[in-house]
Amino acid sequence: MANAIFTASESSSYDDLIETRYHFPRAYLAKAKEAIGELIAYYEHRRNAGPSSNGGRQAYFAVARLLRIEADPARGDHYYAYLDQFLEFDHPVPLLVNGHYYESALQKEDGSTNRGAFGRSVRLIPAHEFDALLRAGLATERDPWELGMVREDDPPEYTPRPIIQQVISRKFRDVSFRRHVRQAYGNTCAVTGLRLINGGGRPEVQAAHIRPVEADGPDTVRNGIALTGTVHWLFDRGLISFDDQYNVLLSPAGVPDDLDKLIPAHRKLILPEHVEHQPHATYLRWHRENRFKA
Repeated sequence: MANAIFTASESSSYDDLIETRYHFPRAYLAKAKEAIGELIAYYEHRRNAGPSSNGGRQAYFAVARLLRIEADPARGDHYYAYLDQFLEFDHPVPLLVNGHYYESALQKEDGSTNRGAFGRSVRLIPAHEFDALLRAGLATERDPWELGMVREDDPPEYTPRPIIQQVISRKFRDVSFRRHVRQAYGNTCAVTGLRLINGGGRPEVQAAHIRPVEADGPDTVRNGIALTGTVHWLFDRGLISFDDQYNVLLSPAGVPDDLDKLIPAHRKLILPEHVEHQPHATYLRWHRENRFKA
């Protein structure tokens, strides 16, 4: 078993939904199989969709666990890798830092790039290099008070844990998801536009999963939305939802009279600035079909 790097892009012609599936040709099957059961990291190359053909970050941006590989029933020479435990990095990790590659296989002895290795969309990476990559991308040192991880009477946790164990820890993932969603929405409720900061300087807005964790919803910003506590309650109970154009939908079952005043008349979501952080249609559809009281 080994860790691996998967190259992904929104402009890809492959049938990807990177939080849960990665589509690839037969040429990478053997390498991908070696990573089953292990964590992989996603890399976004320079070529990407957007206003510029060179719009990609050229950086590592997320981690996930490879569960299994299945043949594509529609294309005999392609496969699907199915994943869980998706988690975006706190910040993208550049491919090259001060002349150093996190993947040593990408660098020749003379210091130049090994373009043959770099051109492979699935490539294996030694465990120590993978760990260094995760540490560069994830904030492993947390301020528990900043994000409300602990109560005043909780004892502090001093025992360090390996980075892999932190990545799969539910507490670690909850804090990362909350931070990422709050940052994406500027600590502002996407429905009401309220931006509340308490006396200790902490934002009061909550990070809601659109497709919840217990229903296999991933910890990605595009499966999240920033909501005040009351609106979060309405959303979880299916009294409000959102369509693919980001309009707020009110359930015929009725929003309590004293709460409907929270929803502006235009009934339009306030969206993150970056398109890649905006709610994905796949998760919005799941909520409408499985939670919304239509």
